[in-house]
Amino acid sequence: MQPHYRIEKIDIDHLEEALSLVWNVFQIYEAPDYSEQGVLEFKSFIEIDSIKQKLLQQELRMWVYRIGARIVGVLAVRSPCHISLLFVDEEYHRKGIARSLIDVMTGYYRSLSVNREITVNSSPYAQEAYHRLGFTDTDHEQVINGIHFIPMRRPL
Repeated sequence: MQPHYRIEKIDIDHLEEALSLVWNVFQIYEAPDYSEQGVLEFKSFIEIDSIKQKLLQQELRMWVYRIGARIVGVLAVRSPCHISLLFVDEEYHRKGIARSLIDVMTGYYRSLSVNREITVNSSPYAQEAYHRLGFTDTDHEQVINGIHFIPMRRPL
């Protein structure tokens, strides 16, 4: 973990900053392997009004990792316990930020006692990172609407 950091639930006023980080990291690490359809599908998914609505309706929960005032990590989870977004600024890769975000999210869901596992549809780029975080593949790589993913799960 980094000095002077904090993990907190997203404040709607900072949603644009968080989604900008997601888009920038996606463009660097994932978009090059996606078709135009996949890039447009992902861009549509992270559209600010749609995400804001999902947060307000509690269909989605989102945490951010801040160093000082800057958001350097984003984790979004939809019900029941499926990771929809996990992105870390490229400058901070392999520094424990994704693990810290998942630990906070795991604590939250454990306190609710309603889920037994966390699921994710990992991008091919992130597959090994998810393995290091304790996830196992549940199926082979798939492509839907141009989005490449590997279904994975981890006990809560």
